[in-house]
Amino acid sequence: MADFIELGLIKQLQRALSAEGYMSPTPIQVKSIPHLIKGRDLLGIAQTGTGKTAAFVLPMLQSLTPSSMDQKKSKNPRALILTPTRELAIQIGDSIAIYGKFLDIDSTTIFGGVAQNKQVKVLKNGVDILVATPGRLLDLINQKLLSLNEVQIYVLDEADRMLDMGFIHDVQKITKQIPAERQTLLFSATMPNTVAKLAVGLLANPIKIEVAIQSTVAERIDQRVLFVKKSNKRNLLGTILEDKNIMRALVFTRTKHGANRVAKHLEQNNIQSGVIHGNKSQNARQEALKGFKDGKLRILVATDIAARGIDVDNITHVINFDLPNDPETYVHRIGRTARAGAAGQAISFCDEEEREHLFAIEKSIRKLVDVEVDHPYHAQHVEDATKSTISQKNKKSARKPHGDKSRKKSYRNKKSRIKRKSYHLQNKMPRGDSDKTHNIQVT
Repeated sequence: MADFIELGLIKQLQRALSAEGYMSPTPIQVKSIPHLIKGRDLLGIAQTGTGKTAAFVLPMLQSLTPSSMDQKKSKNPRALILTPTRELAIQIGDSIAIYGKFLDIDSTTIFGGVAQNKQVKVLKNGVDILVATPGRLLDLINQKLLSLNEVQIYVLDEADRMLDMGFIHDVQKITKQIPAERQTLLFSATMPNTVAKLAVGLLANPIKIEVAIQSTVAERIDQRVLFVKKSNKRNLLGTILEDKNIMRALVFTRTKHGANRVAKHLEQNNIQSGVIHGNKSQNARQEALKGFKDGKLRILVATDIAARGIDVDNITHVINFDLPNDPETYVHRIGRTARAGAAGQAISFCDEEEREHLFAIEKSIRKLVDVEVDHPYHAQHVEDATKSTISQKNKKSARKPHGDKSRKKSYRNKKSRIKRKSYHLQNKMPRGDSDKTHNIQVT
């Protein structure tokens, strides 16, 4: 597909896309938009950074446009987009404003953590598209300040994370408020059983689109793992950040308290950073995110849930201060770099408790993560741990200063790589092309 014209988008949307410099649609946009314009239900499996927001916002704007021109507007929303986090809701709201700038369509975003007065005032004036987090939406419905009885298009974005956060009962309550005759779209990065069951109950004869398998990792991302004692992780992070090539880095921790401790340690070492997690106020989170986007903050420390909705260009590095305990989260994290054709680097710290996490990640992404040993906190006993993906033998490697791109890479030697590959094959490591693009399936 050469451009957006062939997707059947109206001129106002083409004009908005052109103004933003968007010339070619992404695979999920190519496969989704024509079907959504026709009103089909859709189940989309897509990783972060694939362009799925535009894939559902553009046809939504087009579908709502004839109604907004031909009849008197209602004050109740005609489209509802549910998201798990405030940041993602704000991001989607911004996208609607950009793509719909030449259309007479009103939208607003509502979420918790702030006073509801301003949000209620906008709703009373009437909106066509409502982007919301489940908690605040149910709050307003229960206060009889909002009705969903005119919703024609219903979107659940990041369904897997929404269910992880315990929103399943809220989603069910909200769905009962929406007319049965509607167009429903469900997007998820993974397809666990909970999402599959939700899809069956929500969707009617849907188009199913999967643009990449769940473990796909961008080839442009240079991945490294550094073995370190848990107690030395913060010192290692400070050392790593001395590299001036790390111009904009997103640092992931497992817990909110861990994020606070990391940010405090960086500040004590004169490294300006922001931090976002669920315990931070909405204003504090938005201020930190804005500082990171504007380049005033070089480092942003985040938990996985809070990081949903972060859409920042030119992130040069993703640093896994704590390795996640599931491979899909790892893929989501490092997908924040190497976007829009750029290169990027993912650096992961691995302590004695995280060796099995590393094994699971390598097995899932079908790739051995390069080991870097030349740093002052290298923990050989962690690398030699019995629960290791590497044999007790053949663990010698040359040394390479961090950030020195002029020298040949000095990771595991060839013999050690063979041992690791053999280990993975013995443990039924999946085969196949991890970058395969799946064809559209009509069910």
